Amino acid sequence: MKAVMCRAFGPPSSLTLEDVAEPVAGPGEVVIRVGAAGLNFYDTLAIENRYQYKPALPFSPGGELAGEIETLGAGVSGFAVGDRVIAYTKFNACREKAVAEAASLVKIPDAVDTIEAAGLMVTYGTAMHAFIDRAELSPGETVAVLGASGGVGLAALEIAHLMGARVIACASSADKLALCRELGADETIDYEREDLKERLKALTDGRGVDVVFDVVGGRFTEPSVRALAWRGRLLVVGFAAGEIPRIPLNLLLLKGADLRGVFWGESIRHEPEAHAENMRLVLEWVAEGKLRPHTHHVYSLAETAAALQEIASRRVKGKVVVVP
Repeated sequence: MKAVMCRAFGPPSSLTLEDVAEPVAGPGEVVIRVGAAGLNFYDTLAIENRYQYKPALPFSPGGELAGEIETLGAGVSGFAVGDRVIAYTKFNACREKAVAEAASLVKIPDAVDTIEAAGLMVTYGTAMHAFIDRAELSPGETVAVLGASGGVGLAALEIAHLMGARVIACASSADKLALCRELGADETIDYEREDLKERLKALTDGRGVDVVFDVVGGRFTEPSVRALAWRGRLLVVGFAAGEIPRIPLNLLLLKGADLRGVFWGESIRHEPEAHAENMRLVLEWVAEGKLRPHTHHVYSLAETAAALQEIASRRVKGKVVVVP
């Protein structure tokens, strides 16, 4: 079968498309014929050995997929050969066939197509875990989403909106913010041209925002903390800017505020029931048309390196999907 392989850590251009042996399902696992795989920012870090998970070489990029179950390993129940499912695999999704733990699988409703489904697990799973499990978001609260035009950012924007929050989308260009408004943002901030703290304050009549969803880090995190309302929560989701910020703790004291880590990939292991329920709800909302996942572009397996370069270059608006 065909697979995109990372045999030595390096840029996307170092990846190769190869023939590899077909996978075999172990106990508690299934083999899935991949219909589509979703790519995320962390894939650009993993292939350069800069991600917190350190995959053993060689591996394939791609940590989420949608497809049909081809074989079941020992002890797997609740699923059958031919079931359409989404799965989280951490890595090795950019292949014609992939192995996944049965515990990570969620069945795809008939009304949801494979391309849409492939990009749901990481982005919408992260947003659901962030707002439901970590922020305990309430209707009527104000949420600021940093990096709002990326895959995770758009998912966060949509989920917060569905949960009844007022959403302020923060991104780096007018065209990115236009997309955010199309998907439900109530207000927008171009943080490359506007003072983030002052604009967040102004848009909340000086009160501050209740929740900041931060996938960017770097120089934008501290002004976001300074713009929190009393008992506000800053959700630490990622560091797309490449720099892990240092926050003066007195800011939290003065605001009675919280910094809350959002590590969705690890939450699946610790809280599998909550993860499954969150994803069932996401798929239900997509099937009902309440969520509209935005696909930036669909690439072939041979174009995986180009897809990752697009993500690394910050040119992506929405989800990047690879189809074998």
